[in-house]
Amino acid sequence: MNPPPAGRASWATAGRLVLERDLRLAFRRSGQLVQPLAFFAVITLLFPLALTPELARLREVAPGVLWIAALLSSLLALEFLFRDDAHDGTLEQFVLSGQSLTLLLFAKTVAHWMLTGLPLAVMAPVVGVALGVPLQALPGILAALALGTVTLSLVGAIGAGLTLGVKRGGVLLSLLTLPLAVPILVFGARATELAIKGADYAGPMYLLAALAVLGLTLAPLAAAAAVRIGLE
Repeated sequence: MNPPPAGRASWATAGRLVLERDLRLAFRRSGQLVQPLAFFAVITLLFPLALTPELARLREVAPGVLWIAALLSSLLALEFLFRDDAHDGTLEQFVLSGQSLTLLLFAKTVAHWMLTGLPLAVMAPVVGVALGVPLQALPGILAALALGTVTLSLVGAIGAGLTLGVKRGGVLLSLLTLPLAVPILVFGARATELAIKGADYAGPMYLLAALAVLGLTLAPLAAAAAVRIGLE
């Protein structure tokens, strides 16, 4: 009666080990870790210089600026999600290990979000102040970006798997991911706008949460299928 729980524990251990491995490797490559955050900060902080220092105008464009910058910054790191593991044979070992490829790739996607999406969400309120965002809106912005970046990482994992066998697939990855990210961008920017105005932003947040649940349900399976195709 105990074999199934033991199997689940084995899968959980494998996923945890993959997650820990990716986190350790990322901190050894500090350049890849800092690049998306620096890009996000540069984009958002250049807008006051390009538009106007008037806080009222900056506050109006802040939702779009924050979300577009977060989307583009997340794309910078997606190209490396599976590429290095494909080159050194790690993905082939995942397939042959007998463990669930879906779970192992999901662990890698979680690591990507922890290293890219979560720091972007934490940084957004800080750079939002430079765009005239009121302090009471910062928790809403943090929550919206945390939810949105989860879905961005999941959708990006599918694109990264599909472009696995393509040389210099960064452009193709962007073309595949950006259309799928449009609903996240729309609902996230709307939630941010309402938070800045001090209005109730629960509606867009529910939609972002629904997209995150849908992504958690389908994206790991699609990413695993895409990786299998890319390895053939």
